[in-house]
Amino acid sequence: MRPLRPNSHRLRHGRCSERGRGYLITTVVHERAPVFRNWELGRLLVAEMRHAHERGQVTSLAWVVMPDHLHWLVQLEEVPLAQVMQAVKSRSTLAVNRAMNRSGAFWQSGFHDRALRDSQDLLPFARYIIGNPLRARLVERIGDYPLWDAAWL
Repeated sequence: MRPLRPNSHRLRHGRCSERGRGYLITTVVHERAPVFRNWELGRLLVAEMRHAHERGQVTSLAWVVMPDHLHWLVQLEEVPLAQVMQAVKSRSTLAVNRAMNRSGAFWQSGFHDRALRDSQDLLPFARYIIGNPLRARLVERIGDYPLWDAAWL
């Protein structure tokens, strides 16, 4: 009997990166550990997302760091999406593991992405992302949640 293998490798089939296209990205912490309940650890991830934005790899449009996952709406610029995500996940793993005085896996392998059609308005996707803490009942008002931002503010 073959050992079970995660299906995350299937997410890569058919994936392409198109400069200027919007992507809705979701990535999950290993074993869905709610590490980012500690907002200071969440800020370490935000710093790595900002790093990708400042380097011109993506234009960050909206994001929310939930306790055990990230939703990020970006416009892809110079670097393929897989390379952006590899860098953000790798750098944030190092930063969070260092802060927690631990080592090992931090993110689940792979990530989910949805390429947005040119005709699709980005604002509904941004609203969906930003509304996550409300739907999860983490806060009663989005302004009370510390780990989110959107370009339209």
